[in-house]
Amino acid sequence: MPSTPAPSAVKAALKAQVIETPSWGYGNSGTRFKVFAQPGVPRDPYEKLDDAARVHEFTGVAPLVSLHIPWDTVEDYGKLAEYAAERGLTLGAINSNTFQDDEYKLGSVTHPDPAVRRKAVDHLLACVDIMDATGSRDLKLWFADGTNYPGQDDIAARQDRLAEALAEVYERLGDDQRMLLEYKFFEPAFYTTDVPDWGTSYAHCLKLGPKAKVVVDTGHHAPGTNIEFIVAFLLREKKLGAFDFNSRFYADDDLMVGAADPFQLFRIMHEVIKNGGLEAANGVNFMLDQCHNIEAKIPAVIRSVMNVQEATAKALLVDTEALQAAQGSGDVLAANGVLMDAYATDVRPLLAEVREEMGLDPDPVAAYGACGWQERIAAERVGGEQAGWGA
Repeated sequence: MPSTPAPSAVKAALKAQVIETPSWGYGNSGTRFKVFAQPGVPRDPYEKLDDAARVHEFTGVAPLVSLHIPWDTVEDYGKLAEYAAERGLTLGAINSNTFQDDEYKLGSVTHPDPAVRRKAVDHLLACVDIMDATGSRDLKLWFADGTNYPGQDDIAARQDRLAEALAEVYERLGDDQRMLLEYKFFEPAFYTTDVPDWGTSYAHCLKLGPKAKVVVDTGHHAPGTNIEFIVAFLLREKKLGAFDFNSRFYADDDLMVGAADPFQLFRIMHEVIKNGGLEAANGVNFMLDQCHNIEAKIPAVIRSVMNVQEATAKALLVDTEALQAAQGSGDVLAANGVLMDAYATDVRPLLAEVREEMGLDPDPVAAYGACGWQERIAAERVGGEQAGWGA
C-alpha cells in the first residue's frame, strides 16, 4: 500500500508558505482595446497596501507586496515601508519599467542610441536606490526590448548592450540584494526579443554571478512548453529566483493562476517541492503577476492565493517513496499513478483545517465578502485618479 506523507509535515509546509501579491493587481487593467474601471480601486500605493493587507488578513500567507516603478512612485519610500509594516506587510520585489516611455520604442537597455540606454540604466539604478530605502531584496527586470523586422538591428550587438547594462546594475547591488531576470518569447517585439527564453536569461545570470537569478513567468512560453522541466533544471543549477504566477489560454493572458490548467500548476509545484524550492534557504519567490480585468480585484487575488495553496497541498501529498520505487523499477504506469493520485485528492478540507489552526476563516473568499471592505472602499474612494493604465 502506498504510504501517506505525515499530515503534520504537510500542514507545517502550508502554514510556512509565502505568496507575494503585486501592487498593480489591485489597480485597473485590461487589454490594449479597453480598460474597465471598477469602484473602489486604489488611487495611490498606500491604498494598494490597504487592499493587500485584506488579502493577507484572510489568507495568512500573503505578507509581501511587489512595487512597480514608476507606477508606485512616492516621495518617501521609507514611510511607505513603515505604512506596510503597520499593516502586517513587507515590501517585496521592486519591478522596473523600461517599456512605456516614447524613447523606448526601439528598445531600452538594448537601444541603438547610447543616450536612451543611459536613461534606461539610470532608471534601473534608481530602482536599486528604492530597494535600499524599502529594505527590498529583489530587483525584478523584464525588458520589452526587441525588433519587429529582419535587419532592423544587429541581434548580437543588442546582446552586448544588454550584458553591459546588466553588469553595471549588478555591481550596484548590495550584499543581500538580487537581480531577477525575466524572459518572454514574444510581445511586444514580434521578430526578435532580446530576452526570449529561459536559456538566454540563464546565460546572462550565469555570467553575472550568484546574485543574478532567473524569473519564470508561467504565461511567457510557447504553447506546449514543458515549464516544469525548466523549473527542475533551474532549481538544480540554483538559478531559479522567482515565479510570476498567472494563467493563459493563448499567449500572455495574465489570467488568474490555475484558471486554464490547474494540472500544470500542480506539476510545477511538484518539481518545486521535490527540488527544494519551498526551502527558505533557496530563496525562491512566489509572486502573482495577474491582471483582473473584469473580476473584482481583491477577491480575485484571494482566490489566486488559494489556487496556489491547493496546487502546493496536492504536490506535498505525493508519495515520494512510492514514486521513486516505481521510477527505479521502470514501472511507467505506477509512477504516473502516484502523481495522479495526489492530484485527484480533494485538499480543500485539509486547507480549511490549516486555516482554522492559523486562526483564520476556512473560506477566505466568503470571509472577505462578509467583512464589508468592498462596500467601504467603493463609498470612500471617490475622486482622484484610480491606479492602472488607460486604453
